[in-house]
Amino acid sequence: MRRTPSGGAGSGTAARRGGLMSIGTVLQQLREEFPEVTISKIRFLEAEGLVEPRRTPSGYRKFSPDDVERLAYVLRIQRDHYLPLKVIREHLDALARGEEVQLPAPSRPRELLDGSADQDSEILAAARVGRAELIAAADVDEAELVEWESYGLIGPADERGYDIESVSVAKLIADLGRFGLEPRHLRVLKAAADREADLVEQVVAPLRRHRNPQTRIHAETTARELAALSVRLHAALVQSALRYRPH
Repeated sequence: MRRTPSGGAGSGTAARRGGLMSIGTVLQQLREEFPEVTISKIRFLEAEGLVEPRRTPSGYRKFSPDDVERLAYVLRIQRDHYLPLKVIREHLDALARGEEVQLPAPSRPRELLDGSADQDSEILAAARVGRAELIAAADVDEAELVEWESYGLIGPADERGYDIESVSVAKLIADLGRFGLEPRHLRVLKAAADREADLVEQVVAPLRRHRNPQTRIHAETTARELAALSVRLHAALVQSALRYRPH
């Protein structure tokens, strides 16, 4: 028997009755905790084998309360821990076997930018997502991702997929697009980011080349700190420039 993670969005009326639900009903329940979830996201998680709803003879999906709890668990782990689906699937398999699952400390993108999540940096740096997962996370289509890549906004994937920063970048590009900002408008931000990265690299390059291993390790810590300070300065400068512009 598959063990279902407890707590969260599956505690609605339909779930308490134990009846089967349509994908629309599931979406309404999940949006109580995950307002940005979409039907396409639920379908994607199904395609990835993270949930297996029943099918009616006519092909309609019917989700059980356990399915809803499972979906909520996946979405919660993605939101709070930024783990790739492969790792989440392994956690679900472990839970099904009755094993305990250890999760990294929760961290958010802002914590990373503020430099307050260094304890999880190695885990996050190692995390990778596939192309389909990146598209689903940003809730866009293949054509949009191709356009972003053509402008250099999303870096190329390696043999393991896209890094976790690419997921954050993709979501932000999608959010900016809702305000009418197209990829061509964002090239100036990419150029500024490249210049800031070059500046950080100038500072840490001598440390990276040092013969002392501890100094080389310190170079990575220094790079993260400088990057966080650079991002915070950039945000402050933009806010200051807007504040003093004539209206």
